[in-house]
Amino acid sequence: MATWAIDPSHSEVTFKVKHLVISTVTGNFHKFEGAVEAVGEDFNGASASFSLDVDSVNTNSADRDGHLKSGDFFDAEQFPKITFANGKITNSSGEYSLTGDLTIRDVTKSVTLDVDFGGVAKDPWGNTKAGFEITGKIPRKEFGLNWNAPLETGGVLVGEDVRLVLNIQLAQQG
Repeated sequence: MATWAIDPSHSEVTFKVKHLVISTVTGNFHKFEGAVEAVGEDFNGASASFSLDVDSVNTNSADRDGHLKSGDFFDAEQFPKITFANGKITNSSGEYSLTGDLTIRDVTKSVTLDVDFGGVAKDPWGNTKAGFEITGKIPRKEFGLNWNAPLETGGVLVGEDVRLVLNIQLAQQG
């Protein structure tokens, strides 16, 4: 069994959500950590866990970031972490997925995300690394992120679905 940890300097956690129905806002979280336990280098059957600090959200707008941290959205004061637990990576004929329990605020739901496994390589210092791009979509209201504002043209200010894109590099431990 090999233990792998997220290398934060070579990883990113981003999200995208529709704004005004006509465009997309991108944000990211700067502080996160996670680990994977794997038997083989193909990561089939590996377990995964992950957490991020809500206070590290950044959408390039201080006002919007403050609103996202408020009780209207993440409620960072009461729920400072978003977590992913009991994750399982599966490889079915070269198609990878990650299923686990995502908790935002006080709501936990099982989610399945698509995984593009980039492979395993050694860096110039002899460290073994593995790369993944993890993508998916979650309905924000199912996690208690209900705030919105109607538009005079119809529709709403904030889209219902949040697209996730995580580029993760793992470093084998020990």
